[in-house]
Amino acid sequence: MSRGKPGSPVTLLDIANDLGLSRATVSLVLRNSPRISEATRERVLEAFKRKGYVYNRHAAGMRSNRTNTVGVVVNDLANPYFTMLVRSIEASLSTQGFMTLLGNTDESLERQSRFLETVRQHNIDGLIVCPTESTTAAQMRQVLAWGIPCVFASRYVAGLQADYVGADNRRGMALATAHLISLGHKRIAMIGGVMRASTGSDRAEGYRDALRDAKMKLDERLLVPSPLTRHDGKRIITELLALKNPPTAVVCGNDIVAFGVMLGLRAHGIEPGADFGVVGFDDVPEAELWEPPLTTVQVLQDDIGRAAADLLLKRMTEPSRTPTRIVSEPVLVIRGTCGARK
Repeated sequence: MSRGKPGSPVTLLDIANDLGLSRATVSLVLRNSPRISEATRERVLEAFKRKGYVYNRHAAGMRSNRTNTVGVVVNDLANPYFTMLVRSIEASLSTQGFMTLLGNTDESLERQSRFLETVRQHNIDGLIVCPTESTTAAQMRQVLAWGIPCVFASRYVAGLQADYVGADNRRGMALATAHLISLGHKRIAMIGGVMRASTGSDRAEGYRDALRDAKMKLDERLLVPSPLTRHDGKRIITELLALKNPPTAVVCGNDIVAFGVMLGLRAHGIEPGADFGVVGFDDVPEAELWEPPLTTVQVLQDDIGRAAADLLLKRMTEPSRTPTRIVSEPVLVIRGTCGARK
C-alpha cells in the first residue's frame, strides 16, 4: 500500500499499512521494545530502508521530552588535548545511545553563549562545558537555572557550585617546577596560559608554590601569560633569552607552547635538554615523538572525558544530587628535555 500524498514524507502509518501491522507495533520497533519478535523487527527495518523512512527526532523529543542529544562545548579544538577529550566524551555517551552536538568557542564568550542558547532550543538532554576564559559564575548560574543537567570539564568557574571533572593543575605545575629546581636550575620561567581561566591561574599558582617552597624569589619578568600556541612559545622564549640574566629552564602552560619553545631555542643554537630545561603540560601524543622527547605533566584526557560523561548521566537520573568534583592526580613524565643545570 502506498502513501496518500505523493512527495510527502513516509510516516509510521505508511509503513504499518504497507506491512499489515498496527502503527503501535511499528513504533515499538523504533524503540527497540523486547515485546517485538525478531522476524517482525526485521520486516519493519527492511521496510524503513526500502521506503526511505527518516526518524523525526525533534518530533519524538517533543512527545517524550527527551532527544538523546548532549551538547559539548570546548574552547580550542586545534589543541589535541581537546580533540582527545571530546573523542572520549563522545565515545562514552554513544554507548548509552546519545548523540553529541559539538561547539568550539576559540575563547569567545559570544560564541559560547550562542551555542548554549541554540542547543537549549533543540531540547538537549545535557551539557558538558569547558568554559571560555572570561566566563563568570553569574553567567553559568543562568545556564544551570535552565534545568539542563550540566557538567564542567577541564576548567571550572570560580564561585560556582556545579559538577566538575579535571586535573589538579596547581599540583601538576608545582611538580614540574620542583623537578627543574632539583636539577639545579635557579632561573626558571613559566610561559603560556590565560590567567582568567582556571587552568592558567591554577598552573601559575603551582609555579609560585614550588618557588616559594624552595625559598626562591619570583622574578615577575619570568612569568609570561600568553595564548597557548607554538608561535607564542617561540616568540616569548626569544624575548626571555634576550634578558641580561635569562632563564636556564622553562615550564610551559601546555605541550603546544613547549614545542614552540623548543623551536625557538634551536633557532638560537640552544639544544633543549642538553643546554636548557623544558617541561610541558598535558602529555599529548606528539610529546613523546619529539627529539628529544618532551618531559611533561600527564593529564589523562580519556579518563576525564569518560568521567565527565558518567557524571552527566548521573546528573540526568538524579537532578537534585549534590554537585560532585572529580580531580585527578597529575603525573610528571620525565623524558629528555629537562637536563641538569651545568
